[in-house]
Amino acid sequence: MKRKYWVLLICLVFIIALDQYTKHEAQRKIPLYHSIKVIDGFFNLTHLRNTGGAFGILGGERGGIGTIFFITVSLIAVGVILYLFHKAKEHERNLSMSLSLILSGAIGNLIDRIRYAEVVDFLDFHLFSYHWPAFNIADSAITIGIGLMTFELLFHDKKRLKASP
Repeated sequence: MKRKYWVLLICLVFIIALDQYTKHEAQRKIPLYHSIKVIDGFFNLTHLRNTGGAFGILGGERGGIGTIFFITVSLIAVGVILYLFHKAKEHERNLSMSLSLILSGAIGNLIDRIRYAEVVDFLDFHLFSYHWPAFNIADSAITIGIGLMTFELLFHDKKRLKASP
């Protein structure tokens, strides 16, 4: 098996397992809408549910057409990511890693949408009067993957442009 597929498999297993385990523990130990202060004024573990997309966009009632919409969009995204991953060259390691992270996070949240019709969030950060919307391990993997992909596309393209006559 090619190296990039091993990276994908390891990412999928590790991130989905960690994501589902931490969500399970958050649900088991923290009542819904309650918080545990970890670092006062900066970081809490807060059990929340997100019926919408990123940052609760298009959130609403649990179940119904919104759930079907987000499951459908997630399945399409998974298909597109798998296609892009398959097309990535073996030497494009950063691209393969970023797509692996994004795919792992997308599947982690898709599992929640199928099981609960919403996504479990529990990582809750504050900085002074600023509050970042709660998120989870899957969201973190997606964000890191997008950041890595952005970095790769910006700097890899610059290197390629400088190298070409």
